[in-house]
Amino acid sequence: MTESVSLGAVSSGHRAAFLGLGAMGTPMAAHLTALLPTLVWNRTAAKAEQHAADYGTQAATLSEVAQADFILTCLPTSAEVDSLIDQLLPDLKSGSVWIDCTSGHPDAARRQAAQLATRGVAFLDAPVSGGPLGAKAGTLSVMVGGAASVIERVRPLLETFGGTVLRVGDVGSGFAVKAINNTLMGLHLLSLAEGLAVLKLQGVDLQPALDILNASSGRSFSSEAKFTQHVLNRKFAANFALGLLAKDAGIALENVQAVKGSAPLLAQTAMLLRAAQHTVGSEIDHTAAVQMVEAWNNVELS
Repeated sequence: MTESVSLGAVSSGHRAAFLGLGAMGTPMAAHLTALLPTLVWNRTAAKAEQHAADYGTQAATLSEVAQADFILTCLPTSAEVDSLIDQLLPDLKSGSVWIDCTSGHPDAARRQAAQLATRGVAFLDAPVSGGPLGAKAGTLSVMVGGAASVIERVRPLLETFGGTVLRVGDVGSGFAVKAINNTLMGLHLLSLAEGLAVLKLQGVDLQPALDILNASSGRSFSSEAKFTQHVLNRKFAANFALGLLAKDAGIALENVQAVKGSAPLLAQTAMLLRAAQHTVGSEIDHTAAVQMVEAWNNVELS
């Protein structure tokens, strides 16, 4: 296995490339320009061209991306990252670093790291949490798996969009933490929907009840940042697709099984999110999963 050649500290002579300009990737790539010249690529080339016009990046081909010193990906699943690695691998620069911000699979991270190492390229799995608003504000939480020395080398890049950047272990650990994080988010969302459905059936006014929960020990990110903005007003504004949340919970369940752990609440959440995906759709915002709970109770949470 080829050892990667250290680039040393990030300097103005380096270039970054960002692949995947979705709701998260678009602002994340824009933040990188404060530190380094940044190439951007998207499957839909027009998005990259628009990003360049809006933020001063440079729309690039994959062959141009391969020559960047730092390559960041933010894609739906590890499968898309696999495809890009296969395409770029022959042309990658030895000593470069591939940073995957996808909510990927720990097993894929370890496989991808080994594949990239054959070209002298270091790999970090660095998924993020905080949603599009956090991405725009540059305050995302970044959970990073990989060698500490590589993380410290690229920390300035991660801090352009991350307010909290922490190493959580070796390669694959970032994806593992992200999967558990998102499964807990799903658990909180569904359990809150169940509780509010019961209260609604008892004639309780939901908004003041939610305000009380948020001032009490029953509060969660879902109660504080999701229900008023997305559910009670019935907007279910597109933010993070339900299908992607179900995918992440499935990864968490696979991790539980891999270590022969006992996590019945996580397992139940994964199955419920899959059921919600089939019931209300994959592309709709994940907060719409509450519609399944509403159907169970013949009540609308509004």
